[in-house]
Amino acid sequence: MKKLFIKIAIYAIVVAVFVTAAFSLFKYVGNKAKSSASTGVFPSEAAALFKEAELLEKQGELIVAKQTYQKLFSNYPTAENLQKIQHKILSLNIKILFSPTVTSNSKLYEVVPGDSLEKIAKKFNTTIELIKKANNLSGNLIKPSMKLKVQKKSFSIVVDKSQNTLTLFSSGEIIKVYTVSTGKSNSTPVGTFKIVNKLVNPPWYSAKGVIPPDSPENVLGTRWLGIDKAGYGIHGTDNPDTIGYQSTEGCIRMYNADAEELYAIVPSGTKVAIID
Repeated sequence: MKKLFIKIAIYAIVVAVFVTAAFSLFKYVGNKAKSSASTGVFPSEAAALFKEAELLEKQGELIVAKQTYQKLFSNYPTAENLQKIQHKILSLNIKILFSPTVTSNSKLYEVVPGDSLEKIAKKFNTTIELIKKANNLSGNLIKPSMKLKVQKKSFSIVVDKSQNTLTLFSSGEIIKVYTVSTGKSNSTPVGTFKIVNKLVNPPWYSAKGVIPPDSPENVLGTRWLGIDKAGYGIHGTDNPDTIGYQSTEGCIRMYNADAEELYAIVPSGTKVAIID
């Protein structure tokens, strides 16, 4: 009986501590929300920080701008514009990726005699398109002693069927989240795959036969990234109104602009995890 009373007493103490902590947290969050609401979208110091980040971004200080947005995101979690800040951070990720700005995920590579963009892309497991975008190259001509920014960290993709999203990762960091369409009647396969082929302006091998890229009947849009499950892949669309829904025959469908962006970033061999 004595042991039972001891257990009850301990349980009562734990409950009391939990209730007190929960009440304090509720009060804290409530006060933060009131503070944000009383000064508009942000508290004044947060609004100033947001303007500073926007100015840094316009000036091309992309890394510092991103750090400033991240500080804003961390320090003002109850602000009404968290979604806008997150969008700014993810948008900057792509700007940084497609700029000459070197980060911890990239390096400067000095071109040596005999190099080509294809050889460099293969050496660093990246894409020719990403090297060209990051270095503002309009063509494929490169010369010895040129210094090129190249990506040295790999990417991975997670497709969430329940949310109709495709998230691009690098070194554990979310680079961008895309809204996509997945298969109707749960037809998109679940599992871990990899990209095995990539096509620009792909033909569509339909039940009716081969539909050429320029045909209005071609549903694949401007890019195709096939995975190692026959007949399935990530592609653009001729029907953007379907994006965000479970509306495909099993493939992952993107806006053409998003498919083109992703195509430029990820090389063949990139891992693709599809989850329910």
